[in-house]
Amino acid sequence: SSSVGVPRYTSLVFTVFSSNFAKLLTAIGFGMSSTHMSRKSGKNSAVSSVPEQSEEAHLDQTLRPSRWDEYIGQKNTKENLRILLLAAKERKHAPEHLLFYGPPGLGKTTLAHLIAKEMNAQMRVTSGPAIERVGDLASILTNLGSGDILFIDEVHRLGKQIEEILYPAMESGRLDIIIGKGPSARTVQLEIPAFTLIAATTRIAMLSSPLRSRFSGGTFRLEYYTEGEIEQILRRSAKLLGVPAQDGALREIAVRSRFTPRTANYLLKRARDFAQVGKRPLSREAVKEALKLLGVDELGLQPSDRALITVLVEKFGGGPVGLNTLGAALSEEEATIEDVHEPYLIQLGLLERTPRGRRVTPKAYEHLQGIKQTLM
Repeated sequence: SSSVGVPRYTSLVFTVFSSNFAKLLTAIGFGMSSTHMSRKSGKNSAVSSVPEQSEEAHLDQTLRPSRWDEYIGQKNTKENLRILLLAAKERKHAPEHLLFYGPPGLGKTTLAHLIAKEMNAQMRVTSGPAIERVGDLASILTNLGSGDILFIDEVHRLGKQIEEILYPAMESGRLDIIIGKGPSARTVQLEIPAFTLIAATTRIAMLSSPLRSRFSGGTFRLEYYTEGEIEQILRRSAKLLGVPAQDGALREIAVRSRFTPRTANYLLKRARDFAQVGKRPLSREAVKEALKLLGVDELGLQPSDRALITVLVEKFGGGPVGLNTLGAALSEEEATIEDVHEPYLIQLGLLERTPRGRRVTPKAYEHLQGIKQTLM
């Protein structure tokens, strides 16, 4: 009879809805691509599964620390994370959500991988730009298992609508989806398994305040490394690469690494290539010659960095000069100067930002005079 058939049909629909939510959303035109529905990652997928990737696929992945004791530096952050993870293990709960921020190349992604290994959890990796629609995020969340870790890199690039879907998922493990439009629209709540969101960003100011407040496990800033810490990282990397380095070679790279492990490993690989092609050991002299060829000086400045200082000195008498004028003189975009070149120059005390514009310091004059004999 119809009185019995309708309730049965309704029950069947919601059973299918709960067990295979991603497919139902696709059927009603919610906008998810088939690549997002599979737990296995594909070339075009917005989310990838870490265990399915070969550790030897990329050299940078091979150089990542695989254990906590291999991760050098960031002592305060590591200690806070150790306590957080141990407490979560004892309670047999997923760790609370975490946010890492700081300049690129300091180890935010590496920390996320180490947390997943420490918790013996499946890790799903995606990025803010890859999640273009609400349906993309819904598909990712509904494919998470209990205790899984979702890592979102460049989280500041998530859209506002996507953030609003993320709020209840982070707070109460619930996904609120609106199906339909107009008077017939209805809200469906779907319970999702307990998971941990680890987010990373280089621009925390671009995150909305409601999203920042929901990282209840903590917000951690990663600091620049010391030269001693960089040298320890290089020693481990050289061992993994099978490169015997002579005394002073790794120290020379560490001094020019801009206090960043990613840059240090890059310079080590290029110095290794130089020594290999020249059929010579990786000595301090070989490193100096390799870095001179790359245009990296004793302070870690690259040709584009020195060009900025040189233009200020030779064309504008040291400044002050406005950013717009400086960009035109260098044929560089203002954002590139402000976000890429200036932070390190200011950190070294070679450049000043004043109300009237950019101005070089006496230290910059000394450095330019000192490098004329070595690089020119």
